Amino acid sequence: MNGTELIRGPNKATVLNLVRQAQSISRTQIARQTGLSRSAVSTIVAELLEAGWIVECGSGKSSGGRRPILLAHRPQAGYVLGLDVGASHLSALVTDLDAHVLAEVRRAFDVSRGPGVGLPAIASIGEDVLAQGDVDRQQLLAVGIAVPGPLDYQRGTVIAPPIMPGWDGFPIRSHLEVRFGVPVYLDNDANLGALGELRYGAGRGLQNLAFIKVATGIGCGIVIDGRIYHGQTGAAGEIGHVVVDPDGPPCTCGGFGCLEAMAGGPAIAARAGLAIQAGQSTILRTGQANGNLSARDVAEAARRGDPLSRQLFADAGRLIGLAAADVINLLNPGRLIIGGGVSQAGDLILETLRETVDRRTVRAAIENVDVVQSELGVRSTALGAVALALQETFKSSAVDFGF
Repeated sequence: MNGTELIRGPNKATVLNLVRQAQSISRTQIARQTGLSRSAVSTIVAELLEAGWIVECGSGKSSGGRRPILLAHRPQAGYVLGLDVGASHLSALVTDLDAHVLAEVRRAFDVSRGPGVGLPAIASIGEDVLAQGDVDRQQLLAVGIAVPGPLDYQRGTVIAPPIMPGWDGFPIRSHLEVRFGVPVYLDNDANLGALGELRYGAGRGLQNLAFIKVATGIGCGIVIDGRIYHGQTGAAGEIGHVVVDPDGPPCTCGGFGCLEAMAGGPAIAARAGLAIQAGQSTILRTGQANGNLSARDVAEAARRGDPLSRQLFADAGRLIGLAAADVINLLNPGRLIIGGGVSQAGDLILETLRETVDRRTVRAAIENVDVVQSELGVRSTALGAVALALQETFKSSAVDFGF
């Protein structure tokens, strides 16, 4: 049997989850904490040991009799694939059950070309990273995938995504499940950035946080009481379409002056181009002449001291800070984490963002919240996809253990 065949009954899942959560645990402790009989625990543990899901890892302290044998989960018992689909990039990584990265691949991508071109590219990068990680396909348990749009979670599709033309209603999940032969779990990229930071990055130990992803689009992942908040229809956190200037430029959503249209990566590059056309002095003129000016070019010029580029990032930081202040006032998170490709500009954008948040947030909300850059960097969303795949795989009601 392979690693995607369902366990018979919930008790094995309960025991394995308990072993996974503890660094080491004895059979007696498992019986005490689960309420299962010692004989039932012994039978389940024997099956998990034989199948390779757990290992014996030494002896514990004696409480008067024989020292108990301790158990630990085996991270190499299975693997998960995390996919991050961006507007202009694809990222894929494969990890063991402790989310240790075995291999990682990142490529240019154009999501606007639609699923006919995009889906084969997504599947291909997944296959390539599995090959690079030398993962036995029989041990692949699940795939997590992040997409830049609101989702219908029941159907595994995106709903009218502004920066994903042609993908509306397309069955992403079912197509990838056929390709990889394992369960596939989808969520919005900002949500999974939040989950990645919660599990492995700047949000560890917190129960309430917000993660703002600033890339081609701008979105906000919200964690409340340790869980991602999706809203009634899966569209929570779409702060990229908060209007910051009613007279501003058109947005992909059909509106005008949205935050995304004013401060997203393409917007920063476009404003640089307009400034060059207006005759402003800048070292960006070479990039403009070559016709390939990007937000990354603007960030590099800013680091080299270019006044125009520094001003553009400062302006973007202020605009994002306005929306971030609203998030803090509304949700009172314990931490606000800034991630995504544009956030890699660091203090070029964070300085004015923090200043704006300090001015625009009520004292009761801001006193115990800090605004920090993502610890995981460009990996946050793909690792969030891994976290989602692990979370769903090891739910006690439907765990796939291969026996």
